[in-house]
Amino acid sequence: MITLHEEAVVPRSARECFRYVADFRTTVEWDATAVLACKTSPGPVAKGTEFEVHCKAGPTTLKLTYEIIEYEPWHCLVLRGRGRLFDVTDTILFTERDDGTHISYTAEFQFSGALSPLLSAMEPGLHSMGKTSVEGLAQALTDANPLPESRPATQRADNWVVPGLAMFSKYGFRRGRRHWHPMSTSMKNKHVVITGATSGLGKAAAIALAEAEADLTLVIRDKKKGEQLRQDIAAETGWEQISLEIADLSLVSEVDALVERLRAKDRPIDVLINNAGALFGEYDVTSEGLERSFALLLMSPWRLTEGLHPLLAGHEQPARVINVVSGGMYTERLECDQLVMTPEHYNGPKAYARAKRGLTVLTEQWADAWATDGIVVNAMHPGWADTPGIGSALPTFHKITRSILRTPEEGADSIIWLARAREADTTTGKLFLDREIRTPYLLEKTRESKDERIKLPAFLSALYEQSKTEGQQAA
Repeated sequence: MITLHEEAVVPRSARECFRYVADFRTTVEWDATAVLACKTSPGPVAKGTEFEVHCKAGPTTLKLTYEIIEYEPWHCLVLRGRGRLFDVTDTILFTERDDGTHISYTAEFQFSGALSPLLSAMEPGLHSMGKTSVEGLAQALTDANPLPESRPATQRADNWVVPGLAMFSKYGFRRGRRHWHPMSTSMKNKHVVITGATSGLGKAAAIALAEAEADLTLVIRDKKKGEQLRQDIAAETGWEQISLEIADLSLVSEVDALVERLRAKDRPIDVLINNAGALFGEYDVTSEGLERSFALLLMSPWRLTEGLHPLLAGHEQPARVINVVSGGMYTERLECDQLVMTPEHYNGPKAYARAKRGLTVLTEQWADAWATDGIVVNAMHPGWADTPGIGSALPTFHKITRSILRTPEEGADSIIWLARAREADTTTGKLFLDREIRTPYLLEKTRESKDERIKLPAFLSALYEQSKTEGQQAA
């Protein structure tokens, strides 16, 4: 048997340290050898929770299955790992002090008989690995990461267009995560509003932010589905600070009513995630006379964000607005007169892409206008993610690309990072993919004119007033 022991002191509470380490999926952020980790048992992290961790071992990787065998919040955590070549027991003790939390980490390795003759040669390398891992854990919990820079390789890929598009796949995600910093920031007492959280990216983001202890307000169209969602998130995470707001966001009147309800509660919003969306294959108009793609994808987030400005402004720490856009926008240029498509020229993917282009421009405009209000506004696109909407709206695309699509969790990662990471509030008005600033234009011909940018807010205001009038007449 080989025993490793390392210690560290970090400037965090024992509670936050314990919660971060107990979710052993975080090993990929700090362990010197872990390359992939996932939770394999349902429910919140507790005694009996199981994980699967893949670790580098020379030219290959080894799979370890871990189980939490002792779980004493916020003091003691013991995990047992089993693998093909060795078993390991990790004992982690947390002691809160005036200067932070002292972490004692002991790992006891029991190797198979075939490796016994090699133990003396292996021991120095294992001790070095243990030291590096605990140093990585201390760095992760110190939570003082710089804002990621756009790497030269990414800039070159964007310039060549096709390599830039290739990064939308699951392989782009895997490439990107090799360069990520740890994300250990607690969301406790942070109020997060998410639209479109029933499935796909929104649900993945809601679960991850609940695990980080954010107080969630989920905007859902269907009350029954919303109640089930709330139960599902609570069952998976153990977190119950989840409220629902029921609204059909394709209707201006319901967006306005939602704004009024949230403002009446007078609870500050720390993060607003504009995620609701759908790709409609057939032309249709709402009862308020707006083409429904435009209504849901552009008018709705514009009106919601503008209306919630008083709840976002003036916080001690910057509030964050996150607009979920799409790589499809790279094919379209903002032309206000083309945002609302007509029945004879309607094309679902084009309508979707044009609205997302408009939302990206609004992101930049809000960022400029609200810089002195303590609000940062950024956009992200998820790459090509295998969500329920993709399968139903773009069946051919889904069939062709299914093997390279990202999971909803991978697609939602930049939403979660922009909402949670401490360093993500240090920039505004940017577009992100895989936690990295990206160009909003792969093709110069899709760059809008200055006049179109100026025209956009007035264009939306005029249609907003028109839709209110038509909605009142229809009622």
